Amino acid sequence: MKHIFNNYINAFKGLSTEVWWLALITLINRAGTMVIPFLSLYLTTDLQFSISQVGWIMSAFGIGSVVGSWLGGKLCDAMGYYKVMVFSLFATGLAFIGLQHLKTFNSICLGIFATIAIADTFRPAAFVAMSAYSKPENKTRSVTLIRLAINLGFSAGPAVGGLIIANMGYNGLFWVDGITCILAALLLTKVLNPKKAKVLDQYKNNSPKSAYSDAPYLIFILAMVLFGIVFLQYFSTMPLYYKGEHGLNEFDIGLLLGFNGFVIFLLEMPLIKWLEGHNYSKIALMTVGGILLGASFLILNLVSWSGVLVIGMLLMTLGEMVMFPFSNAFALDRSQRGNQGEYMALYSIAFSISHIFGHNAGMQMTDSIGFNNTWLIMTLLTVLCLVLLLWLKQALKPKTNLQAQKKPVIK
Repeated sequence: MKHIFNNYINAFKGLSTEVWWLALITLINRAGTMVIPFLSLYLTTDLQFSISQVGWIMSAFGIGSVVGSWLGGKLCDAMGYYKVMVFSLFATGLAFIGLQHLKTFNSICLGIFATIAIADTFRPAAFVAMSAYSKPENKTRSVTLIRLAINLGFSAGPAVGGLIIANMGYNGLFWVDGITCILAALLLTKVLNPKKAKVLDQYKNNSPKSAYSDAPYLIFILAMVLFGIVFLQYFSTMPLYYKGEHGLNEFDIGLLLGFNGFVIFLLEMPLIKWLEGHNYSKIALMTVGGILLGASFLILNLVSWSGVLVIGMLLMTLGEMVMFPFSNAFALDRSQRGNQGEYMALYSIAFSISHIFGHNAGMQMTDSIGFNNTWLIMTLLTVLCLVLLLWLKQALKPKTNLQAQKKPVIK
């Protein structure tokens, strides 16, 4: 037991102080993101929107995410990550507090779009900041630490969110989310002064390449879009499935979503350190993540027992634990070919596009063809994601110079 504990602690050693501050700021921010997992339930129960309308609202969520991620990358390259992060956190807090006062379909669509556009300017800036404050050999673990903070917030958030709904109603969620964003902005201004922080890896490229002309990177981005579409079902259509098909209430759903964060908190950092100690390529590990995610949906169609929901959640959790750190590290490595803000913005945009199509498509499909057929389609999308990752692996293989291999012809 002591050996296991020591290995767990050692997984965190060597990371910079600034990365730890970024993780704490992320934890404070994400502790209030309990609005997001319950958003589909809030829209259908409190505001009485149809599932089809909720699908369109979630598409507005995704479009806002695309705009915010793109804008965040541009602003980051133009004015630096620090100013972008402070503005995003503070303005997002105000936007979430105001969002609860919107009641009509059109105003909710516009409000969700604006709120998420502001919120997601933070993401490319945070990636660049984390890269700057991490030694090259620590970047995957730094990404994992940030994800750990996100999921620790998600672990507590949904469970607390269920209690808040039971005692204060959905409006309490918006207040908590808004206040935690503002607190995160204030903390950031106190502890992460870029003039005093020690930058460990400030890579400069005098002839940067555009991310949009990097063909292998675009293959990677398309694979991430497909993975994101499937993954996001756990935060939009899946809560409806839990409630409608298995009779779970909001508190039960919160606990199940919290289980995801708890497993990540407990296992992800040691798992990533262990995987880094082996000679596995990032693409091979991403492929494993895709297989696990697809299996989490396939198993729901094979067993009707409600306990399978926990197994499905565990498979999905293991899949994201492998996919996200190594895909993020792959994007950071590739970003040294050009403007880091643009590369990391495109990585964020991949999941923003997933928000546009994933939530809406999932809602429309479950409404028209049922949950079981929807889960089958999601499984097939993960297969397509795996095909793209295999294509990416081939595209990145060193090209053999056939001319150099040809033997000279003796006349």
